[in-house]
Amino acid sequence: MGEEAPEYLLDGLDKFSPLRCDLESQGYQTATTVGDKIYVIGGSDDGTKLSMNVKVFDKLTGIWSIPTVLGTKPVPSKGHSAVLFNNDRILILTRDSPLDDCTWFLEVSTPFVKEKNKILGTEVVAWSKGVRGDGPMPIVISGPSGVGKGTLISKLMKEFPSTFGFSVSHTTRAPREKEVDGVHYHFTERSKMEKEIMDGKFLESALVHGNLYGTSIEAVEAVTDAGKRCILDIDVQGARSVRSSSLEAIFIFICPPSFEDLEKRLRDRGTETEEQVQKRLRNAKAELDQGKSPGLFDHILVNDVLETCYKNLKKILGLDETADALYQQSMKNHKIPLCYSISKTDQKFLIHGGSNELGAATPTSFMLDASLLKGGAPGRTRGLKIYAIDPLTDSLNWIEQL
Repeated sequence: MGEEAPEYLLDGLDKFSPLRCDLESQGYQTATTVGDKIYVIGGSDDGTKLSMNVKVFDKLTGIWSIPTVLGTKPVPSKGHSAVLFNNDRILILTRDSPLDDCTWFLEVSTPFVKEKNKILGTEVVAWSKGVRGDGPMPIVISGPSGVGKGTLISKLMKEFPSTFGFSVSHTTRAPREKEVDGVHYHFTERSKMEKEIMDGKFLESALVHGNLYGTSIEAVEAVTDAGKRCILDIDVQGARSVRSSSLEAIFIFICPPSFEDLEKRLRDRGTETEEQVQKRLRNAKAELDQGKSPGLFDHILVNDVLETCYKNLKKILGLDETADALYQQSMKNHKIPLCYSISKTDQKFLIHGGSNELGAATPTSFMLDASLLKGGAPGRTRGLKIYAIDPLTDSLNWIEQL
C-alpha cells in the first residue's frame, strides 16, 4: 500500500522450514518445550472461543503446575499457534484475528519474569502484546511536589487530546475535594494494593507522605490499547523502578528555578498544614538531588516561565501541529486466516493461509519479521513487522508494521 517490502524479504523464501499446521491441533491447546519444561497454552472450548490459560509440566519432576500469570492475556480466540522464540518467550498467533491484535508473546524466562520469579517465589509467566515498530515510547515525567508537572501534562493533553493518554495511578490516600476515582487516581485500600504489588501487578510503587502510590501494568496497557502514547506522572523513586524495568520510555525531570521558588509555590497553594509543607520540602530536596543522578533522566527542564518550559517539552517530544494525527493507529481490514500453517527461518515467519470459515481459499499469506524486537513485559513488545504475500504475483506487498 504505497511501499514495497524490503529487498531482503524478497529472497530466500525457499529457506523457510515448516513448523506445524493449526488444522492438526484444531487450536485447542499447544505444547511448547523450553528446556526442561513444557508450556501448555489453551483450554476448554465454550463452543465458539478457546481460552488462553497456561499450565507448566516439569519433565524432571513429572509435576504439573499453574503459574502466576502477569500482564493482560489475549482474549479468547478461535485457536492459536505457538512457536518458541529466543528460548525465553513463546510467540503466539491467534487465528482469524486483525493484524493489530494477532501477535502476542508469553514470556517464560526473560529478565522481567526471572525477577518476578524471585520476588514471588513461584513459577511466573507474563503476557506481552506485539505492537507496531514505529510506535512512540511512553513518557515518564517526574519532579518534586509543586514544580508544575500536572500543569504541563494538562496543557499537553489539551493541545493533543488524541495523541496522549494519562496513566492513572493508584493510591491509598483519601480523595481530596472534587477528585474522582478512576480519573485523578484509582483510590484503593492499603491491604489490597500491597497484595497486588506482591503479585507483580505494578510497574512501580512507592511510599510517599505515608501513603502508597503506584502505576499498575494494567493502567499503562489501557492507554496503549487505546492507541495513545502513555504519560506516567511519577516521583523519582518510581522513575528509577521504571528505568530498571524492560519498559522503554523517555524520562523527563521537571525542576524549579530555585528551592526558594518551590517553597513559595507550595505555600501559595494553601492545601497543606505547615507540618505537611515541611515534609514536602524535605522530600523535594531529596528528589532534586536524585534527579541529577547519571543515567536516570534523559532530559531536565527548568520550569521558570511556564510557556517556555512547555515549548521545550514539546520540542523534546518532537511535537508540532500535525503530531495529533501522526500518532493515530490506522486500522487495516486484514486478518490472519482462520486456518494456516507456519514456516520459519531465523526470526522471520511465513504464515501460509488456508481456508476461511466458509471453506473458501484464502489468497493471501503473511510474513512476520520479528528480528528487531524491543521492550516486552510489563509493557508491550515493539518492533514487529507484518507483510502480505500475494501468491498470484509471487511478490511481497507492504501491508502493515506492527
